[in-house]
Amino acid sequence: MRRNLAARIGVWSAHHRKTAILGWLLFVVLAAGIGGASGMVEMTDAENGAGDSARAEQILSDAGLSHRAGELVMVSSARPDGWKTAARELTTALGKTGEVTGLKAPVAAENGKDALITFEMKGDAATASDRVQPVLDAVEGVRKGQPDVTVHQFGDASAGKWLGDLLSDDFKKAEFTAVPLALGILLVAFGAVVAALLPVGLALTACMAAFGLLSLASHQLHLFQTTYSVMFLMGFAVGVDYCLFYLRRERDERAAGRDAETALRIAAATSGRSVLVSGLTVMVAMAGMFLSGLLLFKGFAVATIIVVFIAMMGSVTVLPALLSWLGDRIDAGRVPLLNRRSKRGAKKESGRIAGKLLRPVLSRPKFFAAASVVVLLVLAAPALGMKTESLGLEKQFGSQSELAVAYRHISETFPGGPAPAQVVVEADDIEAPAVRKALDGFDKVTVHRAQNVAEMEVPMERGKADLTELREHRLPAAFDGTGARAYVTGETAGSVDFTAQLKSGIAPVFLFIAAVTFLVMLFCFRSYVIAVTAILLNLLSVAAAYGVMVAVFQHGWGASLIGSEGVGAIESWMPLFVLVVLFGLSMDYHVFVVSRIREAHGRGLATPAAIDEGIRRTAGAVTGAAVIMVAVFAVFGTLSMQDMQQMGVGLAVAVLLDATIVRMVLLPSVMALLGERNWRTPRGLSRLPALDHSEPEPEPGPAVDPVGSVRHG
Repeated sequence: MRRNLAARIGVWSAHHRKTAILGWLLFVVLAAGIGGASGMVEMTDAENGAGDSARAEQILSDAGLSHRAGELVMVSSARPDGWKTAARELTTALGKTGEVTGLKAPVAAENGKDALITFEMKGDAATASDRVQPVLDAVEGVRKGQPDVTVHQFGDASAGKWLGDLLSDDFKKAEFTAVPLALGILLVAFGAVVAALLPVGLALTACMAAFGLLSLASHQLHLFQTTYSVMFLMGFAVGVDYCLFYLRRERDERAAGRDAETALRIAAATSGRSVLVSGLTVMVAMAGMFLSGLLLFKGFAVATIIVVFIAMMGSVTVLPALLSWLGDRIDAGRVPLLNRRSKRGAKKESGRIAGKLLRPVLSRPKFFAAASVVVLLVLAAPALGMKTESLGLEKQFGSQSELAVAYRHISETFPGGPAPAQVVVEADDIEAPAVRKALDGFDKVTVHRAQNVAEMEVPMERGKADLTELREHRLPAAFDGTGARAYVTGETAGSVDFTAQLKSGIAPVFLFIAAVTFLVMLFCFRSYVIAVTAILLNLLSVAAAYGVMVAVFQHGWGASLIGSEGVGAIESWMPLFVLVVLFGLSMDYHVFVVSRIREAHGRGLATPAAIDEGIRRTAGAVTGAAVIMVAVFAVFGTLSMQDMQQMGVGLAVAVLLDATIVRMVLLPSVMALLGERNWRTPRGLSRLPALDHSEPEPEPGPAVDPVGSVRHG
């Protein structure tokens, strides 16, 4: 009998298990070791930006005029001038650190009770957070020595230090929480320690190898600092899911009385094929992020493609080898009360609950299709008012964090202080009279004659309104006709430009992944109906996820229940990222479930009976995979940073809805309504290559030893 690619790989791995297992371990060790030794290269501000703000940063970088990290320290007292002693001590202490430059005398507020001290960190701003600790210690020393005053600090270096420490702690929290959670869920699902350890072990080793390869890739494509967290989130969830699909099918076949060789071959030919199709679909969908025009998303694309590819290959190569080697020992370490599987009853037990839930859906498909669509649209409704922005550090850490409190007090007392606009002017001759006259109309101007570049700071008391005034009126009025070119950067300008680029990039990305999904489904099932249905179901899942994210994180509805708060906006890169990831991940369940339905239909069952059998037989695996994904994503929803919370909650909600309402109610009801039209292939596509969805017939195979492993001479 002709075997598909996944079956051939699985059989080869089972027959050459030492080569497969040792080759995998060697690959993981080499990739992790070499990548770890090379280190990761992070992107610069110019690389991470877009529009005029990125152009301004690039001009400074090309001229060798990279920004120094600026710091602000505000000293407050209950009475006028009560801050003077503390400010004098602080100025002296900061000077003694040897790390600061441009230290200016305190500037008093109008009420006389507050004063602002400004300075910059010496050296490159990119490494300032690594050298800011003596400055933080000096500020803390004055704070403790002067209990009658309040000291707030905010700046590039101090915030960078805070962010770096927080990301490190959060990543450890995610890793040490997600892994035991997944292990516990698998232990309940399989009732045996070895069976539970296998998917977790393979997923972790896949992530380790991917970390190493991503570090190597970062030397060519610089990465954002949260890219590793995104990679672990995707890699661990997908890696466990792929192994779970494969392992569940193999165990079901063994429980149905198949011998070890036949069970493994059937799992490879069916679930293995689904893993390959799903993995390739996810990777191609992730490639859509290259069309965004932003280096951030290109890094996300590379990271997710690498980790999904490694997880997919591990599932179809080393997993069959391990299953062949373990045989019936896969059930070693049985947990009392959890392992209730029997040789003949596993399939009935796994599909009993699903069958009961499915019966009314298939008997009244119109009602359940309409009801599920209404539920998803209601959840999606808040997304109509979605607002996006690049969340500043003061919003990322929560309104009561030390950093946010400092930012708020400084900005309220000294408007425009923490986040002024930075204007970069380049000209053929920066000393030309017309240019000099234009520059004289601004305060805080620094001219770099050798580079023909000038820098100046402009307070931004009204945020975006002041930015619009500056870009559209004030700068054109000052520099038109001078031959000079002025660009605005800074926190507000960077956020506006980044968001604008995202809005222009989301259309081509969506069209790309929709086309990819359609073509993959068309090739896999030779049915344009299945392909269109997949896209529409995915869109409903994404829309519902958007709605929940907006309700929780923009409006704050229920945010306190997860230890978060509403910040009035969604992180600007989140909608595009969630769209791409969910379109990719949804295909895991869709391909797995529809393949099993098509498999039953190929054996001669009518569409309603095929739907019933396909849903029931995949219910256990889909439920287990969804619970693991939701648990892993939910862990990220508990982390400290707002964007990680939004990503975790958005993905967890979407996967939960996708595995329950969409796959268990909407998909079967829609397919039942379509009937035999699900499988129609247009005449023009009749020559399209078909993937075999039938269950392989038993073949003579090698002898099987007492524990179920394939025995070779």
